[in-house]
Amino acid sequence: EVLQNHVLEAKVFHTEYGTGVAILTGAHRFSLTTNIDDLKLRRMPEVPGLQKPPSCWAVLSQDRVTIVLLAVGQDLYLLDNTSCSVVVSEPWGSAVGEKLCEFSSSVRAPPKQMVWCMRPRSRQRAVVVAWDRQLMVVGNSPETVPQDGASTGSPGVPELPAGEQLAAGAGLVPGPGQPLTCSPVPAEASLEIFKIASMAPGALLLEAQKEYEKESQKADEYLREIKDQKLLPEAVSQCIEAASYEHEPDTQKSLLRAASFGKCFIDKFPPESFVRMCQDLRVLNAIRDYQIGIPLTFTQYKRLTIEVLLDRICEYLRLSEIQGVSRILAHWACYKVR
Repeated sequence: EVLQNHVLEAKVFHTEYGTGVAILTGAHRFSLTTNIDDLKLRRMPEVPGLQKPPSCWAVLSQDRVTIVLLAVGQDLYLLDNTSCSVVVSEPWGSAVGEKLCEFSSSVRAPPKQMVWCMRPRSRQRAVVVAWDRQLMVVGNSPETVPQDGASTGSPGVPELPAGEQLAAGAGLVPGPGQPLTCSPVPAEASLEIFKIASMAPGALLLEAQKEYEKESQKADEYLREIKDQKLLPEAVSQCIEAASYEHEPDTQKSLLRAASFGKCFIDKFPPESFVRMCQDLRVLNAIRDYQIGIPLTFTQYKRLTIEVLLDRICEYLRLSEIQGVSRILAHWACYKVR
């Protein structure tokens, strides 16, 4: 069937068996495998009267059972191993128990994508809705958190200049004259290091450090290649810079380990940039924690400065009337990161 009708769409999912893949063919039939390492393609039951691709579909896996959930018009279908069943066969507006919330986005165009999201160890669900130039987080209340300057039309949501909505979502609305700029900065160092088959100095240094941990002679080969081109200082700087763009602590540590490994082979490499990056990432990772909820990028953090960040935290906690409290906290924070 795949050879005759081709694959219209595919989705990757994860189960206790491993990584699975589900496909929708040109005949509007679904097939899936729950483990690509042990490839056994299973054909799902046919959806009655399906003459065109569903408006959206997803793969759900729980308790060793994998099903396909799909929407056709105003109907919702579940496909399991043996049958196709209708979940909703009435208009969404009158479906009891199916509605999370209602809100007005003031956007006429339908969204490009909607994705469930949930904080770690939390039962509160929300939906992220994306258009071409707007992103909105919708929860089980009439309020929404937009991620650009467009008005949501929802009560209780202040209109802020572009880039300040991110801090508003964390309850830290920037004060007048101190905008939190959110203009995207290309993460060139990260792109250079992590792109496929990259030969960038930072990519080679990262591989050298990984091979060194494995006690492999390949570490010396990678390192020699960088040193022969006299690019070792650039490789170290590239790894340090790339760490600032990454949000996963494990990736940050991997890049910083590579930078630390590389600077051991450089005479009199100035340590200030490496030390400062370690300090900045400790602060960023702390405020990005879901219990704090301030997802600043490195660029935002540097433009905001730690003094302004602490000042806004004090303002949010209504501590601003205590004279000098933000300065005290700033000195304390600088002391702690050292």
